Amino acid sequence: MVTELSTPLTHQAAMLLLLAAPVACVAWTVTHEEVFREPREFCKDRAASSLSLPKRKFFYLFTCEYCFSHYVSALALWLFQFQLLYAGWRGYLIAWFSLVWLANVYMSFFNRLRLDIKHENVEIAATQKEIEAIEVNTAGNGAAR
Repeated sequence: MVTELSTPLTHQAAMLLLLAAPVACVAWTVTHEEVFREPREFCKDRAASSLSLPKRKFFYLFTCEYCFSHYVSALALWLFQFQLLYAGWRGYLIAWFSLVWLANVYMSFFNRLRLDIKHENVEIAATQKEIEAIEVNTAGNGAAR
């Protein structure tokens, strides 16, 4: 017999939205940010050079935000005992996949935001160089007269 959770669905949804943020933060930080660059490069090297398939897959997990988010999500579910829709293992399973999916949506939005900011910075730098070149040409032409 499958029993539903007594927690209201709105509370479960809010918890899912909130728990996905730290999961995304941890997964992104470990797999992308400078603070973990050395361990990540070590894992990349081991994933590429290990002869054993299990070793290659194990080390790859620390370089892929999607893969790593599964483990971070499992840890979060264990820490917070979060279940979704149903009580018991079904609730944990649904919560796990939902948390992984939502955390990856958050990471995709964050990645897109970073790309947009980088694109704007490149445009600003190019415009500043153009302005400086015009100022140098204008100052040079004015001094020649």
